[in-house]
Amino acid sequence: MANEKTLKFVVVTPEKQVVEGTADSIVIPMHDGELGILPDRAPLMCELGIGQMRYQKAGQTRRLYIDGGFAQVLGNNVTVLTEHAAPAEEISDEMIAEAERKAVDEKAITQEAVEARRRAQRRLGTLRDLRSRR
Repeated sequence: MANEKTLKFVVVTPEKQVVEGTADSIVIPMHDGELGILPDRAPLMCELGIGQMRYQKAGQTRRLYIDGGFAQVLGNNVTVLTEHAAPAEEISDEMIAEAERKAVDEKAITQEAVEARRRAQRRLGTLRDLRSRR
């Protein structure tokens, strides 16, 4: 018998709720890799990294840009809290140009600056990748 269970999810930034829906599976960008989530997963609270969130429903995969934050999985509900998020289809040339500017402008003198530059370059790479998948 097929598994009829689905996940409910929401992605929220300080400014707005970016997306809400249901999915058969979700992959979130962790600070140290990716995490796949299926229905009936054990409860979890985790730190997010910069990357793509993917969710699949009825064989179709959708993608979002996620810029760090936190996620909670509890009772087939996934909540993503992030500073910035954007569905792949909303990533504009202007967003990529701004990410490029920040990646180039970041001066890597101190260890903190090196880490900030690495994050800026990761943002740029993720935005470009998502834009190319539209």
